[in-house]
Amino acid sequence: MNRTELKTKVSEKAELSAADADRAIGAVLEAVTEALVAGDKVSLPGFGIFETRERAARTGRNPQTGEALEIAASTAAAFKPAAELKRKLAK
Repeated sequence: MNRTELKTKVSEKAELSAADADRAIGAVLEAVTEALVAGDKVSLPGFGIFETRERAARTGRNPQTGEALEIAASTAAAFKPAAELKRKLAK
């Protein structure tokens, strides 16, 4: 599902105009992004938790040449699904 399809679905389910649904989606994504940048978790009960995870520096290999290279430490966004979502996906 892409953003346009999500906008249509939200518009139908929440009985909003397409423009209002698009603004709502944009606001939610912006709020989640701001929280993650600030180092906070975003917990949505029944859906899951968005959080950041630290990745340590490590040595990797160039797959074409086999040459060793250093991969810098980084911070990545992660999602941990709630038990309820896991149950629904298992069906």
